[in-house]
Amino acid sequence: MAYILKNTQGEIIAASASENPGAGWIFTEDNTKEYMDFLERSLAKSDPFRESDIHLARVLEDLISLLVERNIIRFTDLPQPAQKRLNDRESLRRKTQLSGILDDSKNF
Repeated sequence: MAYILKNTQGEIIAASASENPGAGWIFTEDNTKEYMDFLERSLAKSDPFRESDIHLARVLEDLISLLVERNIIRFTDLPQPAQKRLNDRESLRRKTQLSGILDDSKNF
């Protein structure tokens, strides 16, 4: 659940998770494309390393998978929290790809 504030052109200029922060703010579902695009643009402006970090995380996930596949390391050698994070991200990626929202093959 989120509230957004739009300018006169109808573009989102602010967002809040607070319960109706004031006049002019309107409710929006937090998974709408317009809202998600606004958040993505806002995060990209505020942190120039964010995009690089996202891509590096994916590279590290792929590297770990490759090392496990080649029996260089065992998945169970990783700390339990790391195993959980990797499993969660793999599950999320699979769900995202199945829904057609993201196609990782276009990133490389």
